[in-house]
Amino acid sequence: MDVSQYLEIFIEETKENLQGLSDQFMILEKEPENSDTINEIFRAAHTLKGMAGTMGYKRMQRLTHATEDVFSEIRSGNMKVTADLVDILFRSLDALEAYLDNIINSQDEGQEDNEDIIKLLNDALNGETNGDEEAKAPAAEADSAGINESGNEAQSGDSNDEKRKYRSFTYAEFEEKAIKEAKEQNKNVFAATVWVQESCLLKAARAFLVFKEMEGIGEVIKSSPSVQDIEDEKFDLDFSVVLITEADEEAVKKAILSVFEIEKVYIEQLNPDEMFKPVDTAGKEEKVEKKETHAADNEKPAAKAAKAAEPKKAPANTSNSKPVINRSVRVDIEKLDELMNQVSELIIAKNGLVAVSESDSNTNTQNFTEQIEYLERITTSLHESVMKVRMVPIESVVNRFPRMIRDLSKKLGKKMELYMSGEDTELDRTVIDEIGDPLMHLLRNSADHGLESSEERIAKGKPENGSIFLNAYQDGNNVVIEVRDDGAGIDIEKVRNKAIERGTITEEQAETMEDKDIIDLLFMPSFSTAEKITDVSGRGVGLDVVKSKIEGLGGDIEVRTKKDEGSTFTIRLPLTLAIIQALMIELGDEKFAIPLNSIQTIEDVAVSDVKYVRTKEVIHLRGTVIPLVRLYDILDCPPRDYESENLTVVIVTKGDKQAGLVVDNLIGQQEIVIKPLGKYINIEKMISGATILGDGEVALILDANALV
Repeated sequence: MDVSQYLEIFIEETKENLQGLSDQFMILEKEPENSDTINEIFRAAHTLKGMAGTMGYKRMQRLTHATEDVFSEIRSGNMKVTADLVDILFRSLDALEAYLDNIINSQDEGQEDNEDIIKLLNDALNGETNGDEEAKAPAAEADSAGINESGNEAQSGDSNDEKRKYRSFTYAEFEEKAIKEAKEQNKNVFAATVWVQESCLLKAARAFLVFKEMEGIGEVIKSSPSVQDIEDEKFDLDFSVVLITEADEEAVKKAILSVFEIEKVYIEQLNPDEMFKPVDTAGKEEKVEKKETHAADNEKPAAKAAKAAEPKKAPANTSNSKPVINRSVRVDIEKLDELMNQVSELIIAKNGLVAVSESDSNTNTQNFTEQIEYLERITTSLHESVMKVRMVPIESVVNRFPRMIRDLSKKLGKKMELYMSGEDTELDRTVIDEIGDPLMHLLRNSADHGLESSEERIAKGKPENGSIFLNAYQDGNNVVIEVRDDGAGIDIEKVRNKAIERGTITEEQAETMEDKDIIDLLFMPSFSTAEKITDVSGRGVGLDVVKSKIEGLGGDIEVRTKKDEGSTFTIRLPLTLAIIQALMIELGDEKFAIPLNSIQTIEDVAVSDVKYVRTKEVIHLRGTVIPLVRLYDILDCPPRDYESENLTVVIVTKGDKQAGLVVDNLIGQQEIVIKPLGKYINIEKMISGATILGDGEVALILDANALV
C-alpha cells in the first residue's frame, strides 16, 4: 500500500503528539503520580507507535514502543516516576523530534537507532539502576551542543565538520561561462564554506548578512544549499558559496568574518582550467589545495570548501527527495461556512451590477450607487472572514518554551519558572511563522543574563526561584507580547561605558543621552556588555537581528528596566500584513499611505508656532515637544509652489516616541492591500511596501517606525 499520500497528515499529527508529550512530561516532572498525565502520555505514545508503524518508520516505532512499555508499567503501579526517568524521557522526545525532522526533509527517518536511549528505557522498566553517567545525562545537555529551532540536537564536533567541508558543486552552462569569463578578466573565483556558531538562533539572518558582505565585493553565482533553502533556514550550521570578485582571499575572509556569530570559514581559489578539465580515461580527478581560517585563531589546515565535479546523472530512485510540505491552518467549520456565505453574497452583488449595466432605466445611477454600497459591505465582511480563517493562536509558537526554560534551568544551575498568559491571542499565520525565534532569543537572554543566581537572589531578599513572564494580548489592531523577568535589570552605566569604550558614542554624547537612549544601544549590531559570551546568550548579543526581524514584520520593540527589579521587552505587532486601514496623503504630485495604527492625531499648525531646538524644527503640542519631519525633503518630492500660513501635520507614534509628519494634503482614510516591492529593489527603510489605488496609480506605504 502506498502511504506517501498520508505523509502530510502524519507530519502534522506527529507534531501535535510530540508537543503534547513535551507538555505532559513537564507536568509529570512536578506531579509524578498524576494519573491523568500518565494516561495521556501512554495514549500519545501508543498513537505515535501506530502511526509510525503504518508509515513504515520502524526505528521511530521501536523507540515509541519502548516508551509505551514504560508507561504501561507505571499505569499498572509496578514502577514509579523518578527524576532520572524524566530525563531519559526528554532524551527520547528529542530523538523522536530528530526522526520527524529527517522525515520532513527527506521522507526518511534516518539511520540512527538510538539504542542507548532504548536501553535506558528498558533498564528502567526492569528496575535496574543507572550508575553510568550516560543514564544521568539530562535533556538539558542537548542545549550545550546547541538546540536548533526544531528542538533537535545540533551536530557538532570535528568529525561532522570534516564531512561538511567536502561539498560538491555541479555547474550549469551559464555558470561555467561566468567563471571562465572571470578568469579572462583577471578576476578571482573563490569557493567558501561558512559556519555559523552553534549558539546562533537566527541562522538565516546571519547568512543573509554574509551574502550582503560578499555582494559588496563581488558576485555570488552559486550556493549550496540553494538561496531559498538558506532563507528558510533549511541548513544545519554551514553553507557554501562560489564568489567572483576582484578582491583577494584575505579581503574575502575579512568580509565574511566581520559578520557577528560566524564561527569560521574555509576558502579556496578555483581554477577554471582545472575545474572544467575533462576526466581522463583512468577516471582521475584533479584536486585543489584547501585552506582554512578560523575566527578564533590563525591556523590554516588543509580542508575542502567545495569540489568542482562533472555533472552526474540523477539516481533512478528519487524517494529521498524533499517532499513539498504545505503550511496549513486548521479552521473551524463554522468559519468556513461564514466564508462561503460571504462569497455567495458577493456573487449576488456581481449579478446586481450586471443587471444595472444592462438596464436603460432612468434610475440606473441610483441603482448603481446602491449596488456599489452593497458590494462595499460584502467585501468588508469577506475581508473579516478571511482574516479569521488566517488567524492562529500564539500558543502554537510559545508552547515549546516551557521545555526550553526547564532545560536552561538545569544547564545554568539556576532555579527559574516560566509563567505564560494570553496563549489564545491570535495573529496572522505569516506573523506567527516569523516571531518564534525572536521570542526564543529574548527568553534565553532573560534566563542567562537577566536572572541572578539563587545565592544572589537570596542575598537581595528575593525569592530563590527566578520568574520569567511571557504575556500576549490584543491592543486595537495590534498584538502586544511582553517578555519580563524579575532579575537584576540592565546596568545602564555599564552599557554607557561599553559604548564609549567601543567608540559607539563620545563622552560628550553620553552626558546628554537619556537612560532610554542608552538602552537602545543594545540593539546595535554586535553590541554586548557581557564579559564572556556563553553558548546560551549574551545581553544584547543578537538583539540587532531580533529588532530587524520584528521591524520587518511591521512591528517595533522597546525595553524598560529597573535595577534589581528586572527588565521588560515589549513587542508590538500588526494583526495582519495583508490588508490595513491607512491615511492617504499627498506630497507635491505624489500620493503616499500611512498605516492608521501608527497615527495619533492630525493637527493644523501655524507656521509661526514652529520653533527650533538644536537646529531641528519642533512644535509644542499639549505640553509635549514633538519634532517635525519634512517628508518632501527625505522622500525627495518637490513641495507645492504656494506658501501657506498653516501646516498640515500628521502625528505618528512609536512606543512613547512621537513625530510630526508635514504633508501637503489629506486625501482620506482608505482600506489598502499591501504589495511587497521585492527583494531586488533597493529602497530606503522608511518604505514598507506599495498599494494600487482605485485609478490604477501606485502609492508607496510609509513605515512610521523608521520616521519617529
